[in-house]
Parts: sequence; structure tokens; C-alpha cells
Amino acid sequence: QVRLVESGGGLVQAGSSLRLSCAASGPDSSRYAMAWFRQAPGKERVFVAGINRSGSVPVYADFVKDRFTISRDNDKNTIYLQMNGLNPNDTAEYYCAMRPFALATLEAKFYDFWGQGTQVTVSS
Repeated sequence: QVRLVESGGGLVQAGSSLRLSCAASGPDSSRYAMAWFRQAPGKERVFVAGINRSGSVPVYADFVKDRFTISRDNDKNTIYLQMNGLNPNDTAEYYCAMRPFALATLEAKFYDFWGQGTQVTVSS
């Protein structure tokens, strides 16, 4: 059974940076694509960034390009989301997700495994 555990969220001021981590455990977890989604109160869960199983193909939502960077360390079965230039619109619960395929996709329905989330709050 795959288990995903996020960490690194917190309360920061606008313009600050945070680094989220997602540790995966379970069979073959380093072989699968992973992604970060976020969900603000009263809004739908949306794709933030994804990465293929080797870590060579990152994809980003337009609203985080040039601010966020996704990466993975397959030796540690961990993915990261480096978030720079945070603004209040980035406030949300951030979720890690995994799908049993090589490439990431933007739609949440194609991810089979989810973490519990980590809260990111950005004050103005």
C-alpha cells in the first residue's frame, strides 16, 4: 500500500519561500509520476506541478511558473516543491499525489494515491 506524507507547510509573509516535501512509501513508489495539487477553502483542488518518474520532465500550472520548482529524489522516495515569491493567493492546503504511470497529468482524477495535505498560509 502506497503512503504519502507531506511536510513543510506553514505561515509566512508575502514574498517568502517555503519548501514542501512528500515522502512516499510502498512498492514501486519511485517508478510512478507524482504531483502537487492545492485546494483553497471553498474552491476546487487544482494542479500545481507534476513530475515524471525519472524527474526529467516537470510540468507546471501557469500560475506558478517561474516561482515554483518541483523535483524528486528517487533514492529517498521523496518529491519537493520549492515555492518562491509566495503571495496570499497561494494560501491553500497542498496535497501530494501519485499515479501508477510514468508521466504526470494535470487532472486529479488520474491520481490513485493522495497524502493528507500540508497547510500553506501567506499573509499580506
